[in-house]
Amino acid sequence: ALPILKDKKNIMAKKIAMLFPYTPSYREAIYKLMDKELDVDWFFCGNAKRNLKMFDYSLLKHCDLSMEEKKVGGPVVYYKGIKKLNLQQYDAIICPGVIRSFSEWWLLQKLGKGMKESKLYLWTHGWYGKESCWQKNIKKFFFRKVDGFFLYGDYARNEMIKEGFDASKLHVIKNSLDYDKQLELRNNIVASNVYKEHFKNDNPTIIFIGRLTPVKKLDQIVGAVGILKQKGENYNIVFVGDGEIRQSLEVEVVKHQLQDNVWFYGSCFDEKINAELIYNADLCVAPGNIGLTAMHVLMFGCPAISHNNFKWQMPEFESIIPGHTGDFFEYDNVEDLARSISQWFTSKNGYREEVRKACYKEIDDCWNPYYQLNLIKKVLEIK
Repeated sequence: ALPILKDKKNIMAKKIAMLFPYTPSYREAIYKLMDKELDVDWFFCGNAKRNLKMFDYSLLKHCDLSMEEKKVGGPVVYYKGIKKLNLQQYDAIICPGVIRSFSEWWLLQKLGKGMKESKLYLWTHGWYGKESCWQKNIKKFFFRKVDGFFLYGDYARNEMIKEGFDASKLHVIKNSLDYDKQLELRNNIVASNVYKEHFKNDNPTIIFIGRLTPVKKLDQIVGAVGILKQKGENYNIVFVGDGEIRQSLEVEVVKHQLQDNVWFYGSCFDEKINAELIYNADLCVAPGNIGLTAMHVLMFGCPAISHNNFKWQMPEFESIIPGHTGDFFEYDNVEDLARSISQWFTSKNGYREEVRKACYKEIDDCWNPYYQLNLIKKVLEIK
């Protein structure tokens, strides 16, 4: 049972408790880096299930899986076993800020009683901008005793400042994937004729990588390229992934007479191949919420286009810098998506390498585990 005494050289370091119901695989790199560089004890619900790929908890030192996630009713949950944890010993406790968790409400109340020496931070979306009046009031009440927030983006930070939150408590931690592994792949990629050989043409290639699901609105890509074809502009599309809407997409492809210009590559779990497919494409288009796809494609030098209704976006949309690493189109407007695609290729004709470098820079500057670790150290005043 925790706590476990760490190395002597780390005894004076600030002790951190990471208390989360589960941990998705994309967090592996940042969690392992925190585990190496900081004095962290990890608390997860050993039974928590999500429709996400999880990473191996055993990769982390001092990991406690004794909590259990229990449903109260509907989406409301609590973490059975949390009250047995000796949390008073920690300088900082970091949670996900799950408002529907009774356990996090309990933890916030504890701060006002016997845990004043511990500071509570939430690693959270924070604010979406689509909250109802009732939801705003609940969030403000829930957040009132929080010492600081690690937010995924500046959009959420600005929304919270508008709502009266103390700007000095709002820290933008961004997000990250497995940067080191991807950087190694990136450094060894070379340009290839993979698309020219497949399509037998020199058209620019648009890529989408991920599950083919309704929420991604992938029919809008086919529709936009169909519109551009009627105007004499020709593009190829490659879908790297599979899913429930593949057949309906194939119908759309036939409808727009794009059979020779669309490649259903299928699922690929080899990151080396994915990296090469992304690198050799000219543009990623994600008509639905772009999420981690933005970071994935920018890492390998491919710009991205997604929709401009930011309150419905995922925070990674902020890695898209209009005119540099991609662009935005009007939400659910296929005509405007076609315009955005056409304008991108017109304005960036002959500048592919400059765009590639801009994409690299965006990820290298702030969408990586090292940026996140340095921010945590700064906020918690760890040297």
